[in-house]
Amino acid sequence: MQRVTITLDDEFVDELDRMMAQRGYQNRSEAIRDLARSGMRQATEATGETGTCVAALVYVYDHEARELAKRLTHTFHDHHDLALSAMHVHLDHGSCMEITVLKGDAKQVRHLADHVIAERGVRHGRLVMVPVEEEAEKHAHPGEPSHKHTHLHVRKAG
Repeated sequence: MQRVTITLDDEFVDELDRMMAQRGYQNRSEAIRDLARSGMRQATEATGETGTCVAALVYVYDHEARELAKRLTHTFHDHHDLALSAMHVHLDHGSCMEITVLKGDAKQVRHLADHVIAERGVRHGRLVMVPVEEEAEKHAHPGEPSHKHTHLHVRKAG
């Protein structure tokens, strides 16, 4: 077994200690090992997504973290083809939450989300992906001529 040193902010340690007490962990190492295993399992399952998806990337970050906002802006500009829309919420004097709607190849969406969540200063992040199929459909709306545009249909599981 190897010893690994990590740095955690006080708020995170307090939250970890509360979770440990609720679940009956004997020490932080056990709790962190279980959380890491769960995260690794989730990451492994998520990498199996293929095809087109729509997704919501939700993350909370420290808006005072050195140049983080600038790095995030550059990241999304570099992936402008994936980002459809974003909402920015000020949570308190130091924390912001952003919700970004993404659409594109599932592997590219996952890669972008992983990059954003891994940025130093991002405190929490989660990606929810919905597999879809794009279909160009020709139809008419009442009072309008027939036209063709793309619809996204949610793929059925399995």
